[in-house]
This record gives sequence, C-alpha cells and structure tokens, in this order.
Amino acid sequence: MMSMTGYAALDRDGRRWEMRSVNARCLDIRLRLPELPGLEPAARAAVAAVVARGNVTLSLRLGGGGTASRPRLDPAALEAVLATLAQIRAASEARDYTLAPDRPSDILALGGLTERDPDHDLTPEMAMADLADLTAAFAADRAREGAGLLELLTGLLDEIEALTTRAADLAEARRDHIEAGFHAALARLRDADLDGARFAHEVAALAVKADVTEELDRLRLHVAAGRDLLAVEAPIGRRLDFLAQEFNREANTLCAKANMPGMTSIGLALKTIIDRLREQVQNVE
Repeated sequence: MMSMTGYAALDRDGRRWEMRSVNARCLDIRLRLPELPGLEPAARAAVAAVVARGNVTLSLRLGGGGTASRPRLDPAALEAVLATLAQIRAASEARDYTLAPDRPSDILALGGLTERDPDHDLTPEMAMADLADLTAAFAADRAREGAGLLELLTGLLDEIEALTTRAADLAEARRDHIEAGFHAALARLRDADLDGARFAHEVAALAVKADVTEELDRLRLHVAAGRDLLAVEAPIGRRLDFLAQEFNREANTLCAKANMPGMTSIGLALKTIIDRLREQVQNVE
C-alpha cells in the first residue's frame, strides 16, 4: 500500500532536489525547475512512473539556492578587456583627454567577463540520474507511510468486525424485546381497524424494521472486501473510499432499526470507527 503523502530530498554537487506530495483526487504534478531542454517532460514522466494519485511538487535549485548557475570571472576575457581599456586610456592621454578612473563595476558591466561555474552545470544525463535516485527515495518514503496506514486500517477493520459480532450476539438477546414491541404494534394496528391488505402491509413493514440480519451480513461482507483490498499491490484509495461509504450506510440503517439502547450504542460506536476509517482512507493512493 502506498500513501499519497511523501517527501524526499537530494543534495548533489550544488543541486538541491525536493519532492513532496499531499492528498488529491487525481495526479497533479507541479514543477519548479531551471531551464534545460527536455527536463520538464522527463521530470513529469519520472514522477508519473512512481505516483498514480496525489498533488506532487518537484523542485530543483542550482548553485546553493539560486535558480541559475553561479558566475565566475573569466581571466582571459578580463585580461583582454583591461588591455583594451589601457589602449583607450593611452590614446586619450596622448590627446590630452582626461578620463575618470575605471571602477570594477564599470568593467564588469561591459559583459562577457563571467562564465558559469562548471561544478553547477546541469546536463540531461545528470538530471536523469538525479531523478532516478530522488523518485526511488520518494517511493520508499511513501511505502513507509503506507505500511503504517495498512496497520491502522487493518486495526479499524478488526474493530468493525468485533462490533458487528457484538451486534449479532445482541440480536439474539433482543428477540424478546422486539417481540414484545411487535405485539404491541400489532395491537395498535388492529385497533386502527385497517383493511386486510393495509394490515398485511404494515405487519410486513414492522418485520423488516425489526430485522437487522441483512445489515449485519453486509457489514461482514464489507469487512472481508476491505481485507481483500488491503492485500492488493495497486492503488486502492478510491475503492476503499467507496467501501467506507457502504460501511457508513449499513451503520446508519442499524442505528435506525436498533429499537434497543444496547444496539443503538453499538451502531453509534460503529459510526465512530467508520468515520476514522474514512478519514484515513483519504491518505491512501
């Protein structure tokens, strides 16, 4: 199982990569990368290879935090410029022209005197190697988070199963209570002097409202389905979310039919556990 949340960072030769993700309904990739031919599509493909769902941000900083390589002085270019400036100054003095002293910033403004530090150049080959290591670390982090989620969700399914078993046991003890209420309801129906068809319809409705066997059976089936899903090595978040909704539907019906404090208490406890299940399922890819 993979979590939709994850983080990984990679520091290598002046390059700082970061990759993080949070929950999202679909795959949303956001890139913050320097200009390099082919880097963006390669990065998107690398992310999509390890992530099926989530809001993923991938960033790269070069040269200790800037978005471009650090400049360094080109000695050969500087020597050429200084020689040219010396010729200009000599020619000016020969004509009795007075020139202001040259400032370093003025010389640098001429351009062509700096080049990128090769330690911070990024080639496509370097980028692909970095991305491979970064996405592997990112996938490992999400798998670690997923292992924790798997344990948590398994525990919640165990709690739902235990509460379902308690409800089934209580349903047996609930028979006398339900039977007494059923007979009282029948007496009220007879006193209402309903026609035969209407009377039969009302009796059938009372019987359906009293029986929780179907809800308990479906809860057991949902628990089994949940365990099967947790064993699948593939994105299961959406299916788990749908299953959590089905759990909630059965718990609501059980509460509506309870007609007994003990059964109502179990139904409410089920709803609490199911709410926790639904919350954690939102983190599953």
